[in-house]
Amino acid sequence: MNVKFKTFCAIALSVLLCFGMLLLPACATAGQGDLPSEEEIVSPLPDGVTDGATDEDEESDGQQQPSADGNDQSSGGGQSGGGSQNGGGGQNNGGTVVTPEQQSKVGYIAVIGANVNVRAGAGTDYSVLGQAKQSTLFAVVGKIGNWYITYYKNTLGYIWSDYCKTVYMTASTDSRVEKVISDATKLLGVKYVYGAVRYHDGSGNRLSGFSVYAFDCSSLLQYAFKTGANYNLQVTTRTQVKQGKTVSSSQLKRGDLMFFTNASRYNNTGVERIGHVALYLGDNYILHTSSQFAKIEKISASRWSYYVQSQRIF
Repeated sequence: MNVKFKTFCAIALSVLLCFGMLLLPACATAGQGDLPSEEEIVSPLPDGVTDGATDEDEESDGQQQPSADGNDQSSGGGQSGGGSQNGGGGQNNGGTVVTPEQQSKVGYIAVIGANVNVRAGAGTDYSVLGQAKQSTLFAVVGKIGNWYITYYKNTLGYIWSDYCKTVYMTASTDSRVEKVISDATKLLGVKYVYGAVRYHDGSGNRLSGFSVYAFDCSSLLQYAFKTGANYNLQVTTRTQVKQGKTVSSSQLKRGDLMFFTNASRYNNTGVERIGHVALYLGDNYILHTSSQFAKIEKISASRWSYYVQSQRIF
């Protein structure tokens, strides 16, 4: 009797051990579906208009607003609803491996669609802040799912990734230049207003009535140079052109100021020819505001025909 009982217990224990070993792998993988996928938690590294020089800056009011209709993806990848801007996807705020070749590069979003919506959050149910024009660039702040995060009108904006690509530019070795450019990119999309109130009087004294939601070309760059590098640019293009060191177009570097004439000043002489200023970024791109709103775009052949000179501040 005792022998039979002991035999039975030994067999039962063996069966239980085998059954437990079969269950162990299943338990180890339970709940993995709740973890973010690699695609959600690792953002890719950043990869890359023509308009003529017409009357602008002090020479025209040009307060045209972006059009109301635009494109973005209506399904997939984005958060629906009007909740937190950081919901609906795994945002990567760090941990991206940067190769030695990319350490001296700055990434931008290049818009490849026409009139692409910039939204207030990572989803099509969020409100439209404005529209990004084809071939214009925006700073890369981050990514949530399939939505790039950028700066737009002094706040964060979100652009569906199918309508843009990323490009690199070589960064300046001068940190002041990069800070000026960084501050200026936050103003992209802000409307152009003729004769907008300056940030300061040219000597650093703040002026009443200034707004970060209205700039012409010279006030935009005056603001960025002051906030980014504590440098006092003067109040108009025709006084700013006298600052810094004159450089030829073949010597242009990131952060240089480029000065242009326009249709009404084309035949003037001296500083009276100057009617527009832009910030050179590299690869034939400038950051400026003219006629509509602040933007980054390539210098068109037409605009080059109005080029006068460039000044290097740093």
